[in-house]
Amino acid sequence: MEKAQLKALKAKLKTEIRDTKEKIEEYSSLCKPISPENSIGRVSRMDAINNKSIVEAALRVAKEKMQQLETMQNKFKDPDFGMCNKCNKAIPFVRLMIQPQSKFCVICAQ
Repeated sequence: MEKAQLKALKAKLKTEIRDTKEKIEEYSSLCKPISPENSIGRVSRMDAINNKSIVEAALRVAKEKMQQLETMQNKFKDPDFGMCNKCNKAIPFVRLMIQPQSKFCVICAQ
């Protein structure tokens, strides 16, 4: 991988980490329990509980992504950075720019 590509990828990783941290903070604030004494009505209460479970699922996904991004950031200086964990071929630069946490090339990810 060329130096310019590595620089662009490093910047993309930083941006993704920042954005993911913001999402985690937002989702965490939305996952607060719904108090039973809140008089929002039974149907509205059910909607609020359903929405809370959806936000909790999004929070889990964001935390997993954050862990993967941090792992990739720690491996950035490794000589095998950008190589597929399965076939040991280079992961295309475009794929890494779209999903910087990718551990596999497109073929092996399927």
